[in-house]
Amino acid sequence: MFFPPLNSKTVSGIYFPFLAVISCCWTAGLFAQAITDKEQTDTIWGKTSVEKDRLIKDHQWYQESKFAMFIHWGLYSEAAGVWKGKNYFGISEWIMKRAKIPVRDYETLTKKFNPVEFDADSIAQLAVDAGMKYIVITSKHHDGFAMYHSKVSKFNIVDATPFDRDPLKELAEACKRHGLKLGFYYSQSQDWHEKDAIGNTWDFKEDDKDFQKYLNEKALPQIEEILTGYGDIGLIFFDTPAGISREQVIKLKERVAQLQPNCLINSRIGQGLGDFATLGDSEIPDHIREGLWETPDTHNNTWAYSKLDINWKSDTEIIHRLIRA
Repeated sequence: MFFPPLNSKTVSGIYFPFLAVISCCWTAGLFAQAITDKEQTDTIWGKTSVEKDRLIKDHQWYQESKFAMFIHWGLYSEAAGVWKGKNYFGISEWIMKRAKIPVRDYETLTKKFNPVEFDADSIAQLAVDAGMKYIVITSKHHDGFAMYHSKVSKFNIVDATPFDRDPLKELAEACKRHGLKLGFYYSQSQDWHEKDAIGNTWDFKEDDKDFQKYLNEKALPQIEEILTGYGDIGLIFFDTPAGISREQVIKLKERVAQLQPNCLINSRIGQGLGDFATLGDSEIPDHIREGLWETPDTHNNTWAYSKLDINWKSDTEIIHRLIRA
């Protein structure tokens, strides 16, 4: 099946995961060209494995799902791969970092971000029609912009844009109506909007960063928000754990367990402490893997919407990749 992205008035780029033995396929190629060996991969995404005998949660639904939808959508979708007239080919959700856009300049995108045609029910119905069993959507990506009504930071879709709606709440309600599980993507380490988080080295000096302060004041409180305001959450897809310590990962896991004991956590939380393994982006393994795992994949070469990327995989290729997984 082939599904092109919707335009910027809808969700600026939906992609549909094929799932690996257990779960979802997502969109495509974060650093796919730059990362060429396991050491580099582990630096960005963490170990693509989990410690043995760690899972004690209810995971039967996940093991049986096989196929899911990943919606990679954020403020970067408004830029659509272009900044100040310059085209940035490749992964468009990283445009803030790739173009070294100052925080205050990047914030100007909020004035135009108004996806008035967003329709949670149509998205949920599309997932059901495709045979998908759950949906995962970005709640906060590396740019630091919350795609829900966060009380922790005004840099969110309700307070900062003319849209003035919480699409994650609408999607949570739609998933419940359509019998789908819901999961949230959350960037726990990188946040280019915040001085103390990892990633923004063009606005903020590395020596001045206090990562624990960022965790305490933004990441942990926002994780609490998404786990308490949107009903039952099937899983959290963390990402790029480089720089986070084992003790900090344990604190994240404890907070999730306190709020939603059966919420699954992927291996990109870091330190091998996830409940299931997320392979590298677009990685289809050439052998059978033990345990719970998933592989994320895209329909073209970027995760988020880019008007520059029309290199769509054919329906045949997508189906073959799903079958191989």
